[in-house]
Amino acid sequence: MSEQSQIRVFSVDDHPLLREGIAAIINSQADMQLVAAAATAQEGIQLFRKHQPDVTLMDLRLPDMSGIDTVVAIRKEFPQARIIMLTTFEGDVEIQHALEAGARGYMLKSMPPKELVEVIRLVHAGKKRIPTQIATQLAEHMSDEALTPREIEVLRHIAEGNRNRDIGEKLFITEETVKVHIKHIMDKLGASDRTQAVAIGIRRGFIKL
Repeated sequence: MSEQSQIRVFSVDDHPLLREGIAAIINSQADMQLVAAAATAQEGIQLFRKHQPDVTLMDLRLPDMSGIDTVVAIRKEFPQARIIMLTTFEGDVEIQHALEAGARGYMLKSMPPKELVEVIRLVHAGKKRIPTQIATQLAEHMSDEALTPREIEVLRHIAEGNRNRDIGEKLFITEETVKVHIKHIMDKLGASDRTQAVAIGIRRGFIKL
């Protein structure tokens, strides 16, 4: 197959082992070639400009900037960019943000290589692809009320082990207001106590530890 008709793939991931694994998978396909690989968001944006690949595989967690912010930055310059998010993590909030940022696909790093190359072909053909287990999780929380930025802040402080009074002092609000926020957080997340609220918040991607 001529180089002209191959799908030009670009990979952005800060794990050398994963980059090499992805390179091996892509280069073993007759209809694909890996044009570049980057380890940071900044390098990713620069190399995207230089190579303007057909399909980009973007890690959700990068050392200098989140993968989602990197997608936003690339798509601001190149609105047609076709980007697939790759992650070990499946919190519905982050999936939602990635799709809002314009990602065309969302894949877990645990999937078989055969599935990865199929998704690259689909996205290259202009389609979108989200695995069933992720789509199910998104649907499950579709009607949930989202946490407000202030509630996310309070939840982050709870996760750090702060008591209500400490949270109030840090956020310049009264202890009573903190309690009201916590009640809303627990209602929205369906949690029975603070610990469970933190666990759900982390799993769904509202907060990171």
